[in-house]
Amino acid sequence: MQGLSAGGTGRGGAKFAELPDARHYTYSDVEAVSARFALALRSLGVHPGDRVAVQVEKSIEALMLYLGSIRAGAVFLPLNTAYTPTEIAYFLSDAEPALFVCDPARAGELRPHAEAAGARLETMGVWKDDETFAGSLFELVPDCANDFVDTPRGPDDLAAILYTSGTTGRSKGAMLSHDNLLSNSQVLADYWRFSSDDRLIHALPIFHTHGLFVATNVTLIAGGTLIFLPKFDVDAVIGAMPRATAMMGVPTFYTRLLADARLDRDLVRNMRLFVSGSAPLLAETHRQWRERTGHAILERYGMTECSMNTSNPYDGERRAGTVGFPLPGVELKVTDPETGSELPRGEIGVIRVRGPNVFKGYWRMPEKTAEELSPDGWLLTGDLGMIDEQGYVVIVGRGKDLIISGGFNVYPKEIETEIDRIPGVVESAVIGVQHPDFGEAVVAVIVPENSAALDEADILAALTDRLAKFKQPKRVFFVETLPRNAMGKVQKNALRDTHAELFQ
Repeated sequence: MQGLSAGGTGRGGAKFAELPDARHYTYSDVEAVSARFALALRSLGVHPGDRVAVQVEKSIEALMLYLGSIRAGAVFLPLNTAYTPTEIAYFLSDAEPALFVCDPARAGELRPHAEAAGARLETMGVWKDDETFAGSLFELVPDCANDFVDTPRGPDDLAAILYTSGTTGRSKGAMLSHDNLLSNSQVLADYWRFSSDDRLIHALPIFHTHGLFVATNVTLIAGGTLIFLPKFDVDAVIGAMPRATAMMGVPTFYTRLLADARLDRDLVRNMRLFVSGSAPLLAETHRQWRERTGHAILERYGMTECSMNTSNPYDGERRAGTVGFPLPGVELKVTDPETGSELPRGEIGVIRVRGPNVFKGYWRMPEKTAEELSPDGWLLTGDLGMIDEQGYVVIVGRGKDLIISGGFNVYPKEIETEIDRIPGVVESAVIGVQHPDFGEAVVAVIVPENSAALDEADILAALTDRLAKFKQPKRVFFVETLPRNAMGKVQKNALRDTHAELFQ
């Protein structure tokens, strides 16, 4: 078969996405093609409430699969393309999807895990050089979907499950409802002044909240256009800026663009908004960007369990080192970590949030849900912060030693568990160290057995097939003992101080 039709006119003839291969999708195409995917899912026996797990490369068709899943009443489960078969096996066994869609090149190694979880496996590739699509799923997509009727779903019905790793135990599936996603997208579109005139540079992955729910859904709500790039590439982004009006990115995007001499005020003369999130933005990056472009980056704060919570203002001061104010409809308070009582402005504590964006709990983890989501709707974020005298929210640290590297969450316990399994390792501690490109880099500190002849290469080689690349340490160090307090807890602050200038 030839490619799914795109580029048509008629109802919804406004452009939704510009693609690198010179194709484009109108809003009519979005409606038609997503409906065709929804019909394909129905033909595969996917019922309302069934999970559809997807690990495929970024493409406009993958985005249509997401929308088709929602229209069919399914629960969409995007998986990082860097996850190894070992990691995929856990997600499939836990979520028990009716369908698992993966890249054709990985079908052989992933099929046993799909079968073990009781999931049907189909494959989906990426359009290249005007060839037909690779993958079995496309053979099931009907040519016409004019008679498709969306599956009715209520505001509290699940739309998606996104897995977020834990510092102890296994990954947790955050359950997001239709209202969670819709309400947040509507608020952001209004708060950031998105309209049908906007053309957003989309260089983010679509297995993550930022790229899938924030960038995509906000554009859909506003009726704007995506300049849809397969990944972040400096040349491609710079090439898109003269016709774009906005960009959403992680701090790494901005540091890499600042390293290119082509970035100047003339290049961004049509741009109205640069948004950064998923990792802390250095104040120095904020300052340099403003000097070079005349634009102040708008930094916001969110998490998998609730999408966006706060944002610096569209109008008014976008203050470096802060994540702005709670979004309309979102309540935020800073609380004492021991008592849970609210703290006054200027004092540091644990951030809690409440609002229509807050998730419904963790998939099949009622006890974990009860620990982090109170009966009256307050989510314990685990992030440490304060509210300054002007009302700006400042994130000063992350509970549970979360590392954010290149915009991806990395939880030390998962990596430590894998390292500790390596013969010759007594124990390990994994920390995040400030990195000029990734925001934070993963660093492992290991205590070896006295007789073990281990080096950095041995550890990295052992982790290659066990962990996604973004989780693998950038450096490994060996020590005789790990620093501990009187209670025997490893003092990771001391380790971070020791290695603070490692990448400077």
